[in-house]
Amino acid sequence: MWGNIAIAFLLAFIIVFMVTPYSIKIAEKIGAIDIPKDNRRMRRKPLPKLGGVAVIFGFIISIIYLISVMYIEGSIELFDSNLYLKKLIGIGLGVIIITITGILDDTKDLNPIQKLIGQLIAAIVAVAFGIQIGNINVPYFTSLGLSHEISIIATIIWIVGITNAINLIDGLDGLSSGIALISCVSLLIIFALNNSPIIAILMITSLIGALVGFLPFNFAPAKTFIGDTGSNFLGYIISIVSILGVAKTYTAVVIALPMLVLGLPIFDVIWAIIRRMIKGKSIKAIFKADKGHLHHRLVSKGFSQKQTVLIMYTISAALGIFAIIILDSGIWKALSFLLMVIAALFLGYRNFLKEKSEKGEKYECRCL
Repeated sequence: MWGNIAIAFLLAFIIVFMVTPYSIKIAEKIGAIDIPKDNRRMRRKPLPKLGGVAVIFGFIISIIYLISVMYIEGSIELFDSNLYLKKLIGIGLGVIIITITGILDDTKDLNPIQKLIGQLIAAIVAVAFGIQIGNINVPYFTSLGLSHEISIIATIIWIVGITNAINLIDGLDGLSSGIALISCVSLLIIFALNNSPIIAILMITSLIGALVGFLPFNFAPAKTFIGDTGSNFLGYIISIVSILGVAKTYTAVVIALPMLVLGLPIFDVIWAIIRRMIKGKSIKAIFKADKGHLHHRLVSKGFSQKQTVLIMYTISAALGIFAIIILDSGIWKALSFLLMVIAALFLGYRNFLKEKSEKGEKYECRCL
């Protein structure tokens, strides 16, 4: 298994690292350029935003190669009771839909409703081909069985919700791709501890390799952005693989752990919905962009963009480790770990405010 995992990572990494420069040239030719048009955007210079195409390409090639080779050698079964071939076809069709939607948005600027329609179609296709949440099993608490209709609705909401969560958090250099990478590493460890299906492990490993190959071009100062093509793809694949990876059977899934791993983007999108509805006093207000996201608030507090990204990386990593500890060691040890992380972040924030205040005082003295 470990040899296949190594191949999944390295193949995706090499392909994305080599293809990303070409995606930059293509973006420049077709006009897929991010141009700051308002004060909501944190970036100040135009940059290509088609890096997601390279990530998708590396991921797909890695998965197709590995599954083909493993099927030929007999180490993977695609026609068993889990119907993995059917599910893979559904995922592939969904990726095509989400990629087309993303490219159109990066080149033509789709409105929020049009993007949502594309996301819904991709989610419905995945569900139609067997990707489904049957039970919501919360560790140490309860297992809630779902009817077929409720299961379909819950799965579509999960896929569309995570897709939007990753998409909306893409506001700074390396932010969405870095948080997605941290989430994927956390999920990989959970999959390994949970004896998850090899297909899910290979898919999440390929995604990790693709993101590691892309981040050198995306971390501040960025040479390219992942764009809506990439951020929608990341959310879509992570939401689906999290269902496949924690499933013990066709109908059972432990959804609480992926929710913890993806806690930061989930919180950000839920708070955005609540904030916009309260401010706009209508459902339509949900689709109006604003500067209330967590990364906007941290920058407004005086943190640099790079500091903000690193803080959000830390929070995401802490939530991922929290989920891993719950699975491996129990909830009380996990809670004690989380409390220590919160205390450390609080002390760091107080120290930052103190240093900022001292610098302000020194500046005033020099002026006098």
